[in-house]
Amino acid sequence: MARFPLIAGNWKMHKTVTETLNYIHRFRELVAGIEDREIMIAPPFTALYLAGRELAGTGIRLGAQNAHWAEQGAFTGEISPVMLKECGVTYVIIGHSERRNVFGENDEMIRKRLEGVLKAGLRPILCVGERLEEREAGRTFEVLERQIREALSGFAPGDLGELVIAYEPVWAIGTGRTATPEQAEEAHRYVRGLLGELFGDDFAEKIRILYGGSVKPENIAQLMARPDVDGALVGGASLDPETFSRIVKYETL
Repeated sequence: MARFPLIAGNWKMHKTVTETLNYIHRFRELVAGIEDREIMIAPPFTALYLAGRELAGTGIRLGAQNAHWAEQGAFTGEISPVMLKECGVTYVIIGHSERRNVFGENDEMIRKRLEGVLKAGLRPILCVGERLEEREAGRTFEVLERQIREALSGFAPGDLGELVIAYEPVWAIGTGRTATPEQAEEAHRYVRGLLGELFGDDFAEKIRILYGGSVKPENIAQLMARPDVDGALVGGASLDPETFSRIVKYETL
């Protein structure tokens, strides 16, 4: 079945509010009129409210880079899904490798964050992926299965709303190394098969699986040509509006 592509930009800890607004003013001109794919940008928390106002009516979705599972509470430094929704957020990135490997988020914490995002009516982008040593040891599928099974434990298909999964091999994030289109397709096909095992083939066929890891204008067309690659979660290359617009359009430089 045809799945509507999603090209998402994860800015990580980059751009002030002023820089975010300048970016949006330029970027929305560059992607005006594109209706055959979904576009999302995820600025830092400080810029979300004003970014949401600037993106209203443009068709460009606003994303957040993480969310706590509770609506409110004594969680210093955290942001709740309800707060994000008020800013105009549609998507929330959950379980990014930097959250797992730098900040120590485990699978159970990621499952709880996913649950909180869904409860608020937001769309989670669940990130999964193996480290270099795990790939070299032939454990890629084992890692993906553990991350997905534990993150989605306790959910029924109807609970998962518009879940998106992003396969991000950790060894390809910010390194300049990219999984080949064949490697990406192999991992995506495995993930879709696992989702079919867990929730049924109809559910699995509807789920969009994005590729993330040094996505650039030079490789986006080849990645998007693969049947199980439904979009991209773009890091560094999403920080420049011209470059990211080329990725959105699948244009090589």
